[in-house]
Amino acid sequence: MRISQLEGQRVALWGWGREGRAAYRAIRSRLPELALTLFCSPEEAVEGRGLHDPRLAIETAASAERLSAFDWVIKSPGISPYRAEALAAAEQGTRFIGGTALWFGEDIGGRTICVTGTKGKSTTTSLLAHLLRAGGHRTALVGNIGVPLLEVLEPSPPPEFWAIELSSYQTGDVGMSGARPDVAIALNIYPEHLDWHGSQARYVEDKLRLLTQGKPRIAVLNANDAVLSALQLPDSQIHWFGDEAGWHLRGDVLWRGDRDIMDTASLPLPGRHNRGNLCAVLTAIEALGIDAAPLAPHAASFKPLPNRLQPIGARDGIAYVNDSISTTPHATLAALECYAGRRIALLVGGHDRGVEWRGFAEAMRQQAPLAIVTMGENGPRIHELLAPVAAQAGFHLSAANDLAEAMAQARAALGGEGGVVLMSPGAPSFGPYRDYVARGRHFAELAGFDPDSISAIAGLGIS
Repeated sequence: MRISQLEGQRVALWGWGREGRAAYRAIRSRLPELALTLFCSPEEAVEGRGLHDPRLAIETAASAERLSAFDWVIKSPGISPYRAEALAAAEQGTRFIGGTALWFGEDIGGRTICVTGTKGKSTTTSLLAHLLRAGGHRTALVGNIGVPLLEVLEPSPPPEFWAIELSSYQTGDVGMSGARPDVAIALNIYPEHLDWHGSQARYVEDKLRLLTQGKPRIAVLNANDAVLSALQLPDSQIHWFGDEAGWHLRGDVLWRGDRDIMDTASLPLPGRHNRGNLCAVLTAIEALGIDAAPLAPHAASFKPLPNRLQPIGARDGIAYVNDSISTTPHATLAALECYAGRRIALLVGGHDRGVEWRGFAEAMRQQAPLAIVTMGENGPRIHELLAPVAAQAGFHLSAANDLAEAMAQARAALGGEGGVVLMSPGAPSFGPYRDYVARGRHFAELAGFDPDSISAIAGLGIS
């Protein structure tokens, strides 16, 4: 699907976040006279009207009847196509598409490497760009990580490689575009975003569309993930990471087949899962025809991303770790593993989107921290599951109304003897915070640190 194909069509934009604004600018650059309708919130409508575009109509409600009046609706990623009004409009012939599909439909130039997975995709995409740049390759770091693809529609000159992070909200767009990524990396599949997808089965199906419908020339898959290891992809070559024939870890040592490459223990990649993602990156680089082994040591100069197991400093003997990106119980378990052996007060809870926490509660029988403080919309549900476990396993359990209260309870639980306050919520931030970044900034502020100093992602864009 090319932007030029929208000419003469009835077109609407749904959503006015950064992705929506990027779509508007991209369409206007190619089709300046195309009539557009924008569906957005009342707050966003004020900004939209500030454009003074006579060919842009703005409405603050998107009903099935109104959506059905359009041939194409360019939808922001956060808006689920499974909403009742979207499904009803689709039955009437309205087609929904995202900015990712429009970008892939254009002739941009350069080779594309798409990265997805329930957890680790931002770090993996950023590390991929870092190592390719270390090898002298002009590389774009874009996508869900913070730069919408339609913001880099006409780079001059185009990069040699595009390192593109895709969320489960975007993976289906690749197949809709008709383009095939050169390489697609799939890291892992855990239940997440069930409120957007509607069910765990649909989440898995949507996540895998990058592979099943996008039909990448080469698929780089985690041999240790049960869902991915069972995939059959007749249209793609499969390169595995995490098995002994390719890039894998033995303890902390990185191996390529039977060749010992380097020790990874000192790398700025917190957690074994992140060092495992280095294996995914090196497998992808190798799939591009580049000798990956000489680039592996450059991982030592990688700058970790904010909000991902991010140590932000210490106060009065207590270290504060910001893992605000953690939106599943699996991610919280991985965070606890990183700090095993330390005195940990863990903060969990946030927006409730139906993810199951029973497995997490069972895991606390063996790997519980010193204290757990529940908070947020699903805090009471998590607390109820953990209460009988805490009584048996002997860890301190309390409930807080908000993040400030949770941090105060965590410090009290550590008892002035030092330790780690670890915010790894295992749930989204929606409600009191716009996104996980805002939650991480508030955590830093409450801990006594400058939130601006912990928020920037290095290397975004093209270089």
